[in-house]
Amino acid sequence: MVIALLGFSAGLPFLLVFSTLSAWLFDAGVERTAIGFFAWVGITYSVKVFWAPVVDRFALPVLSHLGQRRGWILAGQLGIIAGLVLMSMSNPASSLLVIALAAVLVAFCSSTQDVAVDALRIESAEDELQGMLSAAYIFGYRAALLVAGAGALYIAEFGSWALAYLCMAGLMGLGVAAVLWADEPQRVSAEQRDQNEIILIDQIMGRPMQMAQRPGWQRWLLGAVVCPVLEFFQRNGKFALLILSFIALFRLSDITMGMMANPFYLDLGYSKADIASVAKVFGFFMTIFGSALCGVLVVRHGIMQPLLLGAIMVAGTNLLFALLAVLGSNGVTPPIYGLALVIGADNLSGGIASTAFVAYLSSLANRSYTATQYALFSSLMTLPGKFISGFSGWVIDSSGYMEFFLLAAALGIPAIVLVLVLMRHARHEPPAVEAKNPLSAP
Repeated sequence: MVIALLGFSAGLPFLLVFSTLSAWLFDAGVERTAIGFFAWVGITYSVKVFWAPVVDRFALPVLSHLGQRRGWILAGQLGIIAGLVLMSMSNPASSLLVIALAAVLVAFCSSTQDVAVDALRIESAEDELQGMLSAAYIFGYRAALLVAGAGALYIAEFGSWALAYLCMAGLMGLGVAAVLWADEPQRVSAEQRDQNEIILIDQIMGRPMQMAQRPGWQRWLLGAVVCPVLEFFQRNGKFALLILSFIALFRLSDITMGMMANPFYLDLGYSKADIASVAKVFGFFMTIFGSALCGVLVVRHGIMQPLLLGAIMVAGTNLLFALLAVLGSNGVTPPIYGLALVIGADNLSGGIASTAFVAYLSSLANRSYTATQYALFSSLMTLPGKFISGFSGWVIDSSGYMEFFLLAAALGIPAIVLVLVLMRHARHEPPAVEAKNPLSAP
């Protein structure tokens, strides 16, 4: 229950600075070009790897009595609440800069919370229980996306956007309660950690690095930042660059179009209640179905074939959005079942692609550096898409929705090609052997 509530706390802020925020800005009359630039707020999630080592190594002075992990989580949650309250007190029509700064605050605190929650989840149980904890976390996260998407839209439809964001700030209290309820996981002592890192650094470099004679900041930098990257490249060789390129490009197509989805639905003439019911509620269940289906496919066929299927489907569903844009180009709102068909296909493909991709990223991480390497992968997978999506409103204003969705579909082609290359490499190369885990040494 603790992990499920922490997953809810992690998922709730995401849409509030992404697609839900874009609907609010569009409703307030903000230009689409400006709305597109707000996608860059999401880059904060993509660069969390830069401060993840700080969260991983240092305890916050004021909240240290809670423990290192719980202290950072609570600090992130309090920052999220403050940012959401500030957004609820602002008007996009007259205080767009305040909205932007508050959104950045929410995104920064949310991404910091993510780093600490992932660490707490991994450290709270043995490997045999990680599957259960992951399932609980994902359920809480998906439920939060439903609340922050459909729930916020319903509140805005029948109340106001200010009330919607104020209610979301109140729901963050569930995460605060989970932090107070949780136990701080046990960790190795600082002395044992330093000894383990000396062993690891010497092993990777192939020679003694004389760590005891180096300044403290060098020891910290080598152990917390450099070693995870060195280990990944040592294990994968020159093929590591291709793997990282694939990670950066796989979600380029769906992230690029995500920021403009709600403005697109509103432009077609659908109400916020229609969007909440179809795009959020119905889409939520289609995503869950796609994730479950992908789980079966991974068991039967391995990771790579579902990964290829997901890449093809994500690119292809953008063509359905282009078709919907054509149907609505004459000023007549397409039938609601047309929206349901497109949303269903999009969320089904997203569930398959996301589940396969998470399984693939998990297979890449060395158990000695799970948190750091996974933070690197997750940051890299969203950064290009977040940057390009910032220009989405400009593309739509310049060319139109149909051309934008065709472009988003084309952006999915490199991912399809790279999956095929990875599949060929997997057939012709023996599986990489992970470096020995020095943390198991006495």
